[in-house]
Amino acid sequence: MDTASKSGLYTYKEGKRNLFDFSCELVKDWSKAVSGQTLWTHNRDGIDKDLRTLLTENDVSAAVYVARHSTANKARVAEVAGAYKETPLGERLSRLRVFWIPGDFDADDETAREDIYNSLKEEMTRDLLIHVTLGGLTATDVARFATSPRPGYPLSILSHVKHHGFGNLTHTSKLLGISTSTLKDEIQRLFLLGMLESDYLTGGVYRIGDRGNAILDVCSRLRDYLNGSLGDNKEFEHVCRLLGIEYLKIDASMGDKIGYRRVSVGNGKTELRYDTENPTAFLMTHVYQASLDGSVVWHDPYFELPTI
Repeated sequence: MDTASKSGLYTYKEGKRNLFDFSCELVKDWSKAVSGQTLWTHNRDGIDKDLRTLLTENDVSAAVYVARHSTANKARVAEVAGAYKETPLGERLSRLRVFWIPGDFDADDETAREDIYNSLKEEMTRDLLIHVTLGGLTATDVARFATSPRPGYPLSILSHVKHHGFGNLTHTSKLLGISTSTLKDEIQRLFLLGMLESDYLTGGVYRIGDRGNAILDVCSRLRDYLNGSLGDNKEFEHVCRLLGIEYLKIDASMGDKIGYRRVSVGNGKTELRYDTENPTAFLMTHVYQASLDGSVVWHDPYFELPTI
């Protein structure tokens, strides 16, 4: 998670260990703590104590348990978690993440250590990065977001709701310069994608959700790419691959033809055609258009403050 923070999508800080074996803070316009314990040779009471410690800490957004796999350990973890379902702590079980290490793992074997490290890194990155830092945003969400036929509008709406709130359709349509019917359609799409949230099942009064914040942050870095200021950012490339975004295949110099590609039409001739089969082309069109009209607050990269 420290390495992935170099993407600029969040800041990583070491957390206060206190009762935990490891802890860190993931910081954006919110701060979420990730803390964890390791299960290696515990008995039944030790597992109970570990899970109780993880679930009773109020400030923990993700409780990670790295556990040695055995039938007895797995059964005890399931038993304890099941018991908590019937208590006031039951709602906190959703924050618990258990990552199993093979029971025959030999910590003195360098190759085995490397294999387990890489396995845990992949599992934790996908889980904590996608579900905690990016609010559960998926490649499918990104593709559906990008296929709006109104370039720039979804980003403008999300940015407006984030920074100014949402009063009603008429008021918001005037502020954004978008017709009421168009605004209603786009808001319903964003609501169904979980990028806008509401206390009502059918919507009505909206606020931006974690997925909405995540897509704004990702698009801010994509705008940096279009402006030539992103640089070589392997960590951001990795995040984008998880989200189905292949921005390096988009020619940033295309201007208002962003998302187009040159195809052969025979007789040695070529012409520009919009890449309608590429969700990234749609997404970059939204980013480019929203950059032109100044309707989006683009977020600077998140970086760790230097230690004093």
